[in-house]
Amino acid sequence: MGLQGLTGQAPAIQKADFSQLFSRAINNVNDIQKHSNMTATRYEQGDPSIDIGRVMLESQKSSLAFETTLQVRNRLVSAYQDIMNMPV
Repeated sequence: MGLQGLTGQAPAIQKADFSQLFSRAINNVNDIQKHSNMTATRYEQGDPSIDIGRVMLESQKSSLAFETTLQVRNRLVSAYQDIMNMPV
């Protein structure tokens, strides 16, 4: 039957515009950073369920998410500048 299923129709694909996708990605990075900060704060306050390995892992996840978002932003700015510099 393939991807069409029993109805013979292709499944509906929900389209999201780029601004919504980018906004969700930034909110996700923000949530990751908040979680990392919360984990570090709990460790500093002596929470026995949090060890230094977990703090370091959360910190690295936060850093990687931020750096990835920064690189996407840089590529978008570069693409915009290239388009603006094209002769008309």
